[in-house]
Amino acid sequence: MTHELHEIPPVFDEHSRILILGSFPSVKSREARFFYGHPQNRFWKVLAAVTDQETPRTIPEKKEFLLRNGIALWDVIASCDIQGSSDSSIRNVVPNDLSEILRKADIRQIYANGGTAFRLYRKYTYPAVGKEAVRLPSTSPANAACSLEKLTEQWSVIREFLIGES
Repeated sequence: MTHELHEIPPVFDEHSRILILGSFPSVKSREARFFYGHPQNRFWKVLAAVTDQETPRTIPEKKEFLLRNGIALWDVIASCDIQGSSDSSIRNVVPNDLSEILRKADIRQIYANGGTAFRLYRKYTYPAVGKEAVRLPSTSPANAACSLEKLTEQWSVIREFLIGES
């Protein structure tokens, strides 16, 4: 168990309409210094399928993809004790402050990527911001029971708020 700081800044701009929150970056994401850096995580493939666009590969492509579609991206946790990438090991949570994103962007809906992000959001963030989040199934490789097709189907609810979709 090590104490880790979240060092990846949020991605958003004034046109962002949805905010997707993970729990805390995996070891691979912390090494890559960007969100969903594990090659087996299906986050980028799911978003590409939902938007009917090419899967972004590089960090600049991923940032541009998010902003082009009105998607803000960050995590619930600013720091915590964690063992590797295990969400179940998370202890001593300090939440991220979402106020800057919510003040500067036109966030119409918040989505949590998986049960841990949703639970942590409800516990630490909801009381501060008063804005409900929608729980989506985790794109993590640990959620192997959920196929890419099923993830894409369930994540398609975000289309309602994407730039160019509404």
